[in-house]
Amino acid sequence: MRAFRTVLTGLLVMLLGLAAPALAHATAGPSAGARAQPPATAAGERQIRPNVLDIGDPDTSPPGSNDWSCTPDEEHPDPVVLVHGLAATQAANWQKFAPRLAEEGYCVFSLTYGVKDGVSTPLYTPGGMTTMESSAEELAAFVTEVRGATGAEQVDLVGHSQGTLMPSYYVRFLDGADHVDDYISLTPLWEGTALLGLDTLYAYAKVLGLRPVVDLALDQACESCSQFLRGSDFLKRLHAKGTFDPDVSYTNIVTRYDELVVPYTSGIARGENITNIVLQEECARDFSGHAGVAFNPNALDHVLNALDPEHAEPVPCRFVSPIGAP
Repeated sequence: MRAFRTVLTGLLVMLLGLAAPALAHATAGPSAGARAQPPATAAGERQIRPNVLDIGDPDTSPPGSNDWSCTPDEEHPDPVVLVHGLAATQAANWQKFAPRLAEEGYCVFSLTYGVKDGVSTPLYTPGGMTTMESSAEELAAFVTEVRGATGAEQVDLVGHSQGTLMPSYYVRFLDGADHVDDYISLTPLWEGTALLGLDTLYAYAKVLGLRPVVDLALDQACESCSQFLRGSDFLKRLHAKGTFDPDVSYTNIVTRYDELVVPYTSGIARGENITNIVLQEECARDFSGHAGVAFNPNALDHVLNALDPEHAEPVPCRFVSPIGAP
């Protein structure tokens, strides 16, 4: 049983490792961020909430996001939907990217998905904790709402960590390919992760008939955690279907210093409609780790180029620390 306690401990480490760097970038005090707008009232108008950035509240939007009156223009016809990572919230994950995308003229939307009942603290409610299948259903409903509000036929997805893998279920199993144009992934893990050898231990638990015990213990807090592991049932089903849709344009942005996606090459894929960017091949002074990529100015410029390749600009080689700060 010691090995299986290691499985549980390791997955908890993975969970905290994803969340902590995002929290380190938290903006103290009032900010320009606005809380996500609630569902439309009977009169068809959305209520306005206070402009306070509370990164622990799943309903709080990052600055520049969820302006439901935004209308896409000819230069930026596709709204951008931001999809956060494991244990994050939309406000924690997208403090850097959302306002810059809005400044560039995009209609930017974000959500917190996968909130699990009973998994929270008074100050922080993590997202991404339910199964990726159920989270994909939430994403599908959100994209439908965004398309309805903006009149756009398609959206562009920008995801980080779990927010790169979970939407693939939406695209491949929930007819999302009809509504997604560009699919941009920060630190993706298309082949899963072998962090701390947990994939091997998890497979060992299955051989011994103990995986239901491990799953039960994990699922009390994080139903998606085991789905990330290389060889998981979720990944097998995705690979059998085909991870990438031929009608969607994919961009994978990875870092060699990814401490949670092991190996980092799990985020690299091949295909005519797939572009791979290894940050250190573009800039040797970029030392960003897994969570830090969501705050990385180099990665942000690559995202802007992927969203509008016809007007792509050279990306400066900026020094970036492991947590993403220049």
